[in-house]
Amino acid sequence: QVQLVESGGDSVQAGGSLRLSCEVSGFTITSDYMAWFRQAPGKAREGVVSIYLAGGYTAYADSVQGRFTISQDNAKNTMYLQMNNLKPEDTGTYYCAVRGGCTDENCETFYGVRFGYWGQGTQVTVSS
Repeated sequence: QVQLVESGGDSVQAGGSLRLSCEVSGFTITSDYMAWFRQAPGKAREGVVSIYLAGGYTAYADSVQGRFTISQDNAKNTMYLQMNNLKPEDTGTYYCAVRGGCTDENCETFYGVRFGYWGQGTQVTVSS
């Protein structure tokens, strides 16, 4: 059973940095796709960045390109999201996700990949 646990969310000033972590169990992060999504209050969940774990290929949303960096630590079975130069519009709950596991209620698509395994989320608040 795939389990994802996010951590690292906090409240920061605009221009600050945070690193989010996603600890994974029931799934080995050396293959397939993982991603970070976020959901702002009152808005739909949106994809932030995805990674093809076997090759390290990444795809970023335009809004975070150049500011956010996704990475993985295979030894720790953990995925990270380094977020620099944070803006108030980056505020939201951040979720990590693994490809697969889709049902009618839980599936999100990012760059053509369908993600259905989710963590509980970690809150990021950026103040101006």
